Amino acid sequence: MKKIVLSVSVALAQLLAVSAIAQVKGEVDPAQSKAIPSAPATPAEKAAAKGTRKVEGKAAVKAAAAPQDADNKSIGVAKKATKAERKAAAAKRKAAAAEALKKGEIPHSDTPAPKK
Repeated sequence: MKKIVLSVSVALAQLLAVSAIAQVKGEVDPAQSKAIPSAPATPAEKAAAKGTRKVEGKAAVKAAAAPQDADNKSIGVAKKATKAERKAAAAKRKAAAAEALKKGEIPHSDTPAPKK
């Protein structure tokens, strides 16, 4: 019984000693724990830095806005029809729809569709 109590007490003492040694007080390296103090920037320095950032930002926007396919001139250009052409196409579609409606190809809203 004494051997068991003695071995358990030694193991417990080692556990407590390890945790006590691992705890340190204060900072490890207080000399390097903070940044080096520097003088605050003057308004002139702030304005100069802002101007530099503004120029760099404009250059970045221009670089991003440039098309990847510079040799293809038709990118983003749609074929435009004249007003008369659009009216003629609309009239043609309307006439075709009216003819299909008369033939029964397009059902009325109140009649069911014909069975084929």
